[in-house]
Amino acid sequence: MTTILVIEDVEALREEIMETLSYEGFDVLGAENGVVGVQMAKTYVPNLIICDIAMPELDGYGTLTALRQESKTSMIPFIFLTAMTEKTDMRQAMQLGADDYLTKPFTSADLLGAIASRLQKYNSVREHYYDEIKAAGARFEYLSHHDGLTQLPNRILFYESLAQAILHAKINHKSLAVLFLDMDNFNIINNTLGTDIGDQLFKAIAERLRRYTAPCDMVARIQGDEFAMIISDIADQNSIKQETQKILDLLSRPYNLYGHEVFITSSIGITLFPEDHQEVEGLIKNAELAMYYAKNHSRNSYKLYSPDLNVQSSEYMALANSLHRAMDRSEFRVFYQPLIDLTSGKIVGAEALARWQHPDLGIIMPNKFIPVAEQTGLILRLTEVVLYSVCEQMRSWREDGLNYGYMAVNLSGQHFRPENNLIETIGKILQETGTNPEHLELELTESIIMQNAELTIQVLSHLQAMGVKIAIDDFGTGYSSLSYLKHFPVNTLKIDHCFIQDITTDRHDATISLAIIELAHSLSLQVVAEGVETAEQIQLLRQYGCDRIQGYFFSPPLPAAEFEKMLIEGKCL
Repeated sequence: MTTILVIEDVEALREEIMETLSYEGFDVLGAENGVVGVQMAKTYVPNLIICDIAMPELDGYGTLTALRQESKTSMIPFIFLTAMTEKTDMRQAMQLGADDYLTKPFTSADLLGAIASRLQKYNSVREHYYDEIKAAGARFEYLSHHDGLTQLPNRILFYESLAQAILHAKINHKSLAVLFLDMDNFNIINNTLGTDIGDQLFKAIAERLRRYTAPCDMVARIQGDEFAMIISDIADQNSIKQETQKILDLLSRPYNLYGHEVFITSSIGITLFPEDHQEVEGLIKNAELAMYYAKNHSRNSYKLYSPDLNVQSSEYMALANSLHRAMDRSEFRVFYQPLIDLTSGKIVGAEALARWQHPDLGIIMPNKFIPVAEQTGLILRLTEVVLYSVCEQMRSWREDGLNYGYMAVNLSGQHFRPENNLIETIGKILQETGTNPEHLELELTESIIMQNAELTIQVLSHLQAMGVKIAIDDFGTGYSSLSYLKHFPVNTLKIDHCFIQDITTDRHDATISLAIIELAHSLSLQVVAEGVETAEQIQLLRQYGCDRIQGYFFSPPLPAAEFEKMLIEGKCL
């Protein structure tokens, strides 16, 4: 029933209005003044209010003002009753928020007509308001379950859908696969081409995955550059491997974005229901673990979950914990692999390589602990330890009158973040050890260079101005567009061993190596061939004009004392 509140200080008129409205079927309340009327409106929240203007204690204007300030009464239709006929009075009433006014005297028809008009408008507005609330609720429900950029289901909806898919598979005795996908080196796209293109690439990736996914399956964006898929009714492992390879191939095709041809690869982890696990959390954990394994070991590849990964994960945690203690216990040693000049055959320097002298496991190689150091953030501290050790060793050799040439030390991409103050760290170490900056070479990979190109140029330019040499390590395995070389302050290119190992038998590797050497020389850069293991390789590299070599043919990495002995003896190629 519609409730109407009548606020009128003249009792006879109030009773007359209330009687008329009651006769028309309204539920009617009465108040003798504005103070009582405001309180009754707050208590009963009527559907409409009829109010006199001239009243003692609180007039109609004050009553309306008080009601409009309260959230639950602010929208109630309000009709003024007034004997005032001046336009200024009526304008004031409307400015305060009145919906209508009746001038005394008025007829029952006038009153009922005004009420009907106001209630009809109010109901229309209320229905529209409720429709908007319903639409907003639906929109909120959608946004809470979908990614705003790609419109794919998000993590929440993926978890819910996976639970339903598992239930369906259990009932129907079917298998399903959960895939976790991570885009390799996506941050390089953002840093080099900008976040706008990065966002467009996300949309393009999402669209490819959406079109590939069957209607009964699902693809979701979990976070950042991580996506996930549910593939139902899997026949066997081979079928899901074939499907996953198709996805890798699909994502690796070029993307044309704002005139840029962009390439991206991905790493995918796979787990199967019911073989690997039968619950949502377990399957997701398995798929993530397999994905991280693929990402850390090869990239642009997939890994099928196996219980061995849990063991490896436990080993990783144990290694990470031991790594912290190893730093405090000074368990790291520096080995030196000679760098040989191909013209003179003499040692002209060495690459400094960290080894972990574990008290129980013996020597642990860098390929075991460097990835852990990178992921735990200990790589910064480890590199600083190595740099101090190398510079102190150079001071010792210098004091003994040994010509060691220069020492090359590898850097991590984490050093090229604004907060890590690489320039200050290098400067401090050189000053404290009295090392000539020209005796130090810093090595970094192509991928590190491209992570934050603008900052990297600034840092390397400053270091080179100090006299420190800069080398690109593992050259040819990263972007290899070569165009960045003219922008970056670089002294040396190191050809990756993967091109050197078959250089005498594979004409493609030979051609690539020769091209790198000729390009480097055209840019006045030195070239070092890594991983040289045979005399035939050396002969061909000499023929190509390579400047220096490094590898087991001449010497493996050696402890400082053995490298020192080699220097004293003047060992040559």
